[in-house]
Amino acid sequence: MSDDVKKGLLGIVVDETTISQVMPDINSLTYRGYAVQDLCEKCCFEEVAYLILNKELPNKTKLKKFKKALEENRNITINLREIVKHMPKRSHPMDVARTVVSVMGLEDKDTNNNSPAANMRKAIRIFAKTPTAIAAFFRARKGKNVIPPKKNLGFSENFFYMCFGKIPSKEIIKAFDVSLILYAEHSFNVSTFTARTITSSLSDIHSAITGAIGSLKGPLHGGANEAVMHMMSKIKKPESALKWINSALDKKEVVMGFGHRVYKKGDSRVPTMEKYFKKVSKIKNDKKFLKIYDIVKSVMIERKDIYPNVDFPTGPTYHLMGFDTDFFTPIFVLSRITGWSAHIMEQHAANKLIRPLSKYSGEKHRKVMLLNQR
Repeated sequence: MSDDVKKGLLGIVVDETTISQVMPDINSLTYRGYAVQDLCEKCCFEEVAYLILNKELPNKTKLKKFKKALEENRNITINLREIVKHMPKRSHPMDVARTVVSVMGLEDKDTNNNSPAANMRKAIRIFAKTPTAIAAFFRARKGKNVIPPKKNLGFSENFFYMCFGKIPSKEIIKAFDVSLILYAEHSFNVSTFTARTITSSLSDIHSAITGAIGSLKGPLHGGANEAVMHMMSKIKKPESALKWINSALDKKEVVMGFGHRVYKKGDSRVPTMEKYFKKVSKIKNDKKFLKIYDIVKSVMIERKDIYPNVDFPTGPTYHLMGFDTDFFTPIFVLSRITGWSAHIMEQHAANKLIRPLSKYSGEKHRKVMLLNQR
């Protein structure tokens, strides 16, 4: 391959953003200049969502207004609820997530209005309604009644309520909030770049987010948290972990949940998520997955000098919370809608069609021969 071809756009800076940045000097991911570790400890998820969408942290009045807007927009139409209920039960929840956002685009009165005000209204509606649709499928495919959203509940509390009919302890809710904060935004990752590329043609926000969900589904991106849990399920017990990981490395198999295009010495989000993984493990009185986690992590660092990314502790944390493995990435969607929406609006504000070049490496110029001459 030619040196002037940057496969995967590796090292190519394609635009500017004010939304997030990885800062190696403080070993942190920052949102609008705030270290994500600090946001996790001092803020609820709604505060961080407001920050990503509005560029500043809210005061009490603005946060109350923002939460009220989310509560008022949580209900989905009867049409969408029926569509979700009749989706094949074998459907992957990421395909459901992609479809429900697309349907929302059909129903939204502002679909074709790309003004800043309209895009913010649509972003709020997509952010508020998507958890309701995802939770509806979570229950419908199990043959259970769909639970409508409930007012006066926070974002995370309401999602648990719609999925399970009850709200867990404050410690579990905090751990879930932290996972959403850590997943909310991460610069020009592949799904965000997909959203910006779609937006650059002046398409609408529903189309851009639908495309981003399709991109996030892949195991090299958002689907990695699912893959981590599948891996842990294969290992089964801590006593098997050392043999399993060494065998996988000897066979040169890919070990999911490790390595990152941006972080070379460890994902800065991992220590925070690992802390809450340990808290949830203690609450659930489950040491099995934590022991597997520690063994696999140690071997990967020792043998390959490769560190875990945030998906590695998040997968088993969601499992212990009671979520089905194939719902892990849709939970990622619920959070990342904020980052995607912010990038979509940023792209609209200073748009230029994204249209890179390719280097042709196929057959040289050939002439077409008549059929009876071939």
